[in-house]
Amino acid sequence: MPSINRSKGITLFWRLHRWLFQISDGRIGSSLFGVKILKVTTKGRRTEEPRAILIYYYPYQDSFVIVGSNLGADWHPAWYLNLQSDPAAEIQRGRERRQVVARTATGRERESLWAEIVKKDESYKEYQALTSREFPLVILDPVDKQVD
Repeated sequence: MPSINRSKGITLFWRLHRWLFQISDGRIGSSLFGVKILKVTTKGRRTEEPRAILIYYYPYQDSFVIVGSNLGADWHPAWYLNLQSDPAAEIQRGRERRQVVARTATGRERESLWAEIVKKDESYKEYQALTSREFPLVILDPVDKQVD
């Protein structure tokens, strides 16, 4: 099975992207190669410290979907484990910030979302072929949308 490996150039590119996003407060780097980027801040499941990632997202109704592909690794990304531990998070889209609650899509909802996502980006199929782990599709529901 191929190993997950990022070149130094790719690692440097993502660090630069994150830095530009941070210093511009989301004005620079909120889309990349035509794909929308979301900053997701979770609470670390062990440290309880804030942990932020930049990740591609897909609009879904009034919510946002992110994919736990982890480049096809056999383990879930840390951000997903953090959201399993505490589903409350903050997202930043451009300069807009919102509180969200995460849930993992299942059943028909997942099947439908997966079909739409791989239609938009076939690299997820390639990553999925690297592992037997099913990628979680995480739906981030804005808190202000929920009705108690």
